[in-house]
Amino acid sequence: MNSSVTTLVRKLNFLFSNKKSSDPASVDKDLRRQIAAKYLTGTGIEIGALHSPLPVPDDIDIHYVDRITIEQLRQQYPELTAYKFVEPDIIDDGEQLTSIPDTSLDFVIANHVIEHCQNPIFSLENWLRVLKVDGVLYIAVPDKRYTFDCDRPITPLEHIIRDYEEGGSWSEQFHYEEWARLVEKAADSDVATRAKNLLDINYSIHFHVWTQIEFLELLLYCRNSLSLPIELELLQKNQMEFIVIIRKSIA
Repeated sequence: MNSSVTTLVRKLNFLFSNKKSSDPASVDKDLRRQIAAKYLTGTGIEIGALHSPLPVPDDIDIHYVDRITIEQLRQQYPELTAYKFVEPDIIDDGEQLTSIPDTSLDFVIANHVIEHCQNPIFSLENWLRVLKVDGVLYIAVPDKRYTFDCDRPITPLEHIIRDYEEGGSWSEQFHYEEWARLVEKAADSDVATRAKNLLDINYSIHFHVWTQIEFLELLLYCRNSLSLPIELELLQKNQMEFIVIIRKSIA
């Protein structure tokens, strides 16, 4: 790890734990709520809330964005049948937000979204694009060590950079095969078929996986090498995830 990462890690409020949660899907919702209350004001959006919207202050104006209708979401996620979904106010690609004007929002929430993005840097660019200067990007990212991704290798920064430079389609098939093999535990003889089935229905897998350190390296690359207007305010461990607060700085 380079010295700039090491220095910043020491300054940030990490709450490392060597023990996996007994519930791999657990998060501290009170901590999520406290961070939201501290950083979120004004008008903004949450991308991909599904059945677990962020608890937010009562005095903010929030709209929900998803890529498909609630009926289509239920078809895509039959395992969530028992849960109530948030009705999207805006149907849009959450990675592009083409319907959202530049510098129009005070906050963007994207919890457990960026790992689903084939081109994470492109997504970060667009989330920052729609924020006003001093606006807040609230992201929660699953730590792959404590989820069903635990057997997958961490996505190298070089891979993410290539996704940004060439688009994510070059690695799409690889990711679906890795998912089938290491998450769904498909037999070697079934991996290709299962990957094709997932690809055919455009199933939203975790394309990339990180721990806090590698995600921090990605953010530093975006700030230092791509000059994205990123001011990192918080990187906080929250059981099986980590919460990142980014304030949009003056470019």
